[in-house]
Amino acid sequence: MTILLVDDNPDDRELTLRELKRHNHRNVVIVRDGVEALEHILGAGQTPQLVLLDLHMPRLSGLEVLRRLRADARTRELPVVILTSSDNPQDRRDAESFGASFLHKPLNFAEFAKVTGRSCRMMAAAAP
Repeated sequence: MTILLVDDNPDDRELTLRELKRHNHRNVVIVRDGVEALEHILGAGQTPQLVLLDLHMPRLSGLEVLRRLRADARTRELPVVILTSSDNPQDRRDAESFGASFLHKPLNFAEFAKVTGRSCRMMAAAAP
């Protein structure tokens, strides 16, 4: 399974990558913002099997990336998990209205590992 990890925070990227590898997800492509994500998926045509997407990023927000993915027939059904530090209920509603799963990223490393483990289980369940 190819996973696209989209996050502007290098520490969060590293922690997520570490936990993904710990759960035997080794085929991970990392991009730093929404523009790079859309270029990778829609521009280069390299569609992953799953996207782990942060919401609040420079240049293009995760919600805008999600909107554009859902607007394109090639990626309309692409599984997306929002993995964000936002605990804003509106962010959750917006993400879920576009069919994305929503996981809150805690600030504590042990809790962060649990959330990433949960996203790994979600990925395994969504895998074809």
